[in-house]
Amino acid sequence: MNAEQPHLEVVRGNPDDVELAALVAAVALVTAAPERPEPPRRTSAWADRSRQTRGPLPHGPAAWRWSLA
Repeated sequence: MNAEQPHLEVVRGNPDDVELAALVAAVALVTAAPERPEPPRRTSAWADRSRQTRGPLPHGPAAWRWSLA
């Protein structure tokens, strides 16, 4: 594009200066917005190492019996 050519062109209607300024500001905001970061990847349940750890042992009277299960 040439420097003399407009980047935006109104094809229908007759916007006033305020409406045109709002349009230019909105387009500038959208084009200048940073890209959204990718969502964190979920780890497979097979690769989750926390599954290998043992949970808390029961406590209380006769808890030793349940700890062997």
